[in-house]
Amino acid sequence: MRCRVMSVLLFASMALVVGGVAVIEAQKPPGRPASQAVSRKKAVVNEFVEQHCVDCHNADDKTGGIDLSNVTPEDVIRRSEIWEKVVRKLRARQMPPLDEPRPKEDSYRAALSALEASLDRAAAKRPNPGRTDTMRRLNRTEYQNAIRDLLALDVDARGLLPADESSHGFDNVTVANLSPTLLSRYISAAQKISSLAIGRPRRSPGGDTIRLRADFTQEEHVEGLPIGTRGGALIPYTFRQDGEYDVQIRLARDRNEEVEGLSGPHELELLLDRRRVGLFTVRPPRDKNHALVDAKLKVRISVTAGPHQLGVTFLKNPSSLLETKRQPYDAHFNMHRHPRISPAVYQISITGPYSATGSGDTPSRRKIFVCTPTKPAEEEACAKKILTTLMRRAYRRPVDETDLKTPLKFFRQARVAGDFDAGIELALSSVLVNPSFLLRIERDPKGVAPKAAYRISDLELASRLSFFLWSSIPDDELLDVAIRGELHKPKVLEHQVRRMLSDGRSRNLVTNFAGQWLYLRNLESMTPDVRLFPDFDDNLRQAFRQETELFFESILREDRSVLDLLKADYTYLNGRLARHYGIGYIYGSRFRRVSLDESSKRGGLLRHGSILSVTSYATRTSPVIRGHWVLENLLGTPPPPPPANVPALKDNTVATNLSVRERLAEHRANAACASCHDRIDPVGFALENFDAVGRWRDNEAGKPVDVSGGLPDGSRFKGVSGLEKGLLNRPEMFVGTMVEKLLTFALGRGVEHYDAPAIRKILRDARTKDYRFSSLIVGIATSTPFQMRRSN
Repeated sequence: MRCRVMSVLLFASMALVVGGVAVIEAQKPPGRPASQAVSRKKAVVNEFVEQHCVDCHNADDKTGGIDLSNVTPEDVIRRSEIWEKVVRKLRARQMPPLDEPRPKEDSYRAALSALEASLDRAAAKRPNPGRTDTMRRLNRTEYQNAIRDLLALDVDARGLLPADESSHGFDNVTVANLSPTLLSRYISAAQKISSLAIGRPRRSPGGDTIRLRADFTQEEHVEGLPIGTRGGALIPYTFRQDGEYDVQIRLARDRNEEVEGLSGPHELELLLDRRRVGLFTVRPPRDKNHALVDAKLKVRISVTAGPHQLGVTFLKNPSSLLETKRQPYDAHFNMHRHPRISPAVYQISITGPYSATGSGDTPSRRKIFVCTPTKPAEEEACAKKILTTLMRRAYRRPVDETDLKTPLKFFRQARVAGDFDAGIELALSSVLVNPSFLLRIERDPKGVAPKAAYRISDLELASRLSFFLWSSIPDDELLDVAIRGELHKPKVLEHQVRRMLSDGRSRNLVTNFAGQWLYLRNLESMTPDVRLFPDFDDNLRQAFRQETELFFESILREDRSVLDLLKADYTYLNGRLARHYGIGYIYGSRFRRVSLDESSKRGGLLRHGSILSVTSYATRTSPVIRGHWVLENLLGTPPPPPPANVPALKDNTVATNLSVRERLAEHRANAACASCHDRIDPVGFALENFDAVGRWRDNEAGKPVDVSGGLPDGSRFKGVSGLEKGLLNRPEMFVGTMVEKLLTFALGRGVEHYDAPAIRKILRDARTKDYRFSSLIVGIATSTPFQMRRSN
């Protein structure tokens, strides 16, 4: 039997707050007697507890993880953690239980308003900003972005550093430790990056190989390459020095080691910054020996040092109408099911430099060498100026003679055996492994009392802000404002936040924050069963990702209401994705904004192929995963973990002609599972019109799809439109969850109960601005948890 402790005490607390006398006891000065009204209300609570909760008290039951057996409404301040849980339950309308009498909506709102007001007043008197880790290393994404902004050098950190573990949904949370093994990777990365940035010659030519994904279809145009071409790749690549480089191209082969799709001659083009530097003709071998087909696809080209765009692509042969009709699918990469109809590029290898003529004039060298010595006597002073400029940006603070001591020592050491550039290279390596660069350090000020809240310094605030919005180091303007001690001023801070949001580097909120919040990163490992979904390939996978990223970025750039994420009359499509969605008259590889009418099946996030596919299994949809995703990421009410020893749903134990809803009835029939699945499944059922790869369907297993669903608050609806409406009926739930996710990402720690008053303030302020994206970001940047810290 369900425990009544929660519902009874919630009704009792509502009786207090609706009467306008909620938690007066917690606010009254010592010695002042309680009013008769409060005494009467307390008596009502005690009567409810005595009459209805005796059995639950004896059983020591904790409903929903909240033990209210010894809590009274006047404990709002002293027991704020418990009452914040009560607030979350009330806000989600999860209490009282659906099968018990429930108050009217006005009563809910009144109870929440008064209870939250009491909690907020208490928090204002005694702010608790929480405590971030004293030391947090740069994670892989932050390291890559910091190198880009510090040295004007784009590197792929995936080849330099291991992936970071995720916690609370983000990979910048569990980064307090730096193991010896990981430190050795950072040291190795620093040496490689310093060498590439300076551009000094190697002892022997080096090389890199770029391999294309095996499930990448290469029958159509690739965005960024010339019109009239098909397949291949456009590769951003930084050449170390001015000189000559060999480019070797290998073609994709089948299991028999034969070049796929090679039934006639094909022309292959090599481009450097869109300029042709090589043209090859690929022909079928006369003796059927494919070993030498691509042996001569190699050319030596002269390249200047620095970043370039290297393109490899085939000239497109006109496709006949008959050939097009014979190809029912867009995907062509599987030898046995849908083989390639034309040759495809497998990998590109770049080796060099040969006959190097110098380091050249690269963006990295211009960023590093702010001075150039003309004679040996000037080298020490110039090195000092170069390193001071670099270290100020890298360490995110002013530097002094003590900071310069070690890098200058390495400079002098390398200068003895080499030239000036060699000295700067070794000194730069030492900067890149210095704790002041690798670690974000926040120390308690001297003299601060234990467990006390204090305001962080302007320099620490600058780092928090830049790593929040850019996942990178502060730029010179932000650093200058912080050094002058002006960043904490409200108008100055808001100006910097808006300036940084308008900067292109804020796209980090799209690729990094949204990529993790919305599970877009999971697309890379998502591979539907090719027998059931033969038209899925990497082209579609990347189109899914790009649609959602462009959509999210439009909300950011246009400063739209974040509620538009749930319901929008537009999306972004290219030809491939439009065909997948069944939308006509969209052609080509270029993504464009497409307006949608009211009858469209597409629009907000819940209709995106990216979201729908990462919340499905390889063989079928999963209302459980989809429902859980909505509850956790959009509503902030994740269900508890499943009980131990509950078997997974076995598809092979039920008839194949049953719908997913009918199969899941097995779990809902299990008493141990029903309490959670009754909350999760109805949310996911509303999305059943979309299959496992996001295509619209009206039937499943020969029967009409049943899309009747509901939310944990008891609301019932049908289909994705009903789910969107249900979410938008309570906008504070979605926006509050998004703020919690943003705050977690910004602070690098999980959100706790003492953060709730700050989140509510952000929501109140954002509501007056129609929940525009910038209002959430500014609210977070000016909030207590972001600007303050609790001492140890």
